[in-house]
Amino acid sequence: MQKFILRRLAITVVTLILVSLIVFVMARASGDPRTLLLDDYASTEMWDELGVELGLDKPLYIQYAIFLGDALLLDFGDSVIDNQPVTATILERLPATLQLGAAAFIFSLVIGIPLGILSSIKRDSFWDQVGKLVALLGQSMPPFWLGIMMIFFFAVMLGWVPPSGRYDWNSFVLPAITLGWFTVAANMRIVRSAMLDSLDTEYIKLARAKGVSETQIIWKHALKNAVIPPLTFMGITLGTLVTGSIVAETVFAWPGIGLLAFDALRQSDYSLLQGIVVFFAVMYLGTSLLVDILYAYLDPRIRYS
Repeated sequence: MQKFILRRLAITVVTLILVSLIVFVMARASGDPRTLLLDDYASTEMWDELGVELGLDKPLYIQYAIFLGDALLLDFGDSVIDNQPVTATILERLPATLQLGAAAFIFSLVIGIPLGILSSIKRDSFWDQVGKLVALLGQSMPPFWLGIMMIFFFAVMLGWVPPSGRYDWNSFVLPAITLGWFTVAANMRIVRSAMLDSLDTEYIKLARAKGVSETQIIWKHALKNAVIPPLTFMGITLGTLVTGSIVAETVFAWPGIGLLAFDALRQSDYSLLQGIVVFFAVMYLGTSLLVDILYAYLDPRIRYS
């Protein structure tokens, strides 16, 4: 087990290094940051002094080493938007993104899993068709379009919830549904498929032949053995919901990291963008690492694969 954890941890570290390298190269390819920090009237001396201060006079491999060392210390420089340290700006917005991601995650579990179970045990029935329709709509509707439509109907026309912002509990409803709707569809399909595979196994047929109640068969035997694929997807989904919130936060003006990334891109704040990408990568890869470890505990065969 320890070898498996160390192997997964090494892969995570290598992936983070590759992400940092991509971020560094893309930031340099986008142009000289001094064009954002100095106005058109800056002298050549000011231009050169700022280049020395930012380390732009050094070779690229030294610049990358400096960037990597600062990243390990969570030092990404100052943001152009508010002249505050990038890490402090990100941490200030982080709670809003985590809250929205958690709300979308809970929504996807509460709707997707029961619907997947119901669809599997009512195979080819009306409820199965409803589940398939939910899966089809969830995976075909663009999140930005869904968010706009829900604002129009539920906030503007009906006035049930606020159209944007982060205030009371009801302000979570529309952005959480927008962010989690695709995951509802995916959870439903994975749970349905895993349950159908489990219900078609020989031990389930044997349990039915012995007279075991259908309730025990579904909840004690079938679901227990069908839980590993959905569990793996749920763990990855949690990281995706947190790191993929840019569209939902932008549509609903949600004051999280996603909206911050959009503002940073719009204002060419490359230091802030670098910090956000690295934070997102750490959160996503950290979640994936925890899921791999949990998966290995649940299924010992994974440790030796």
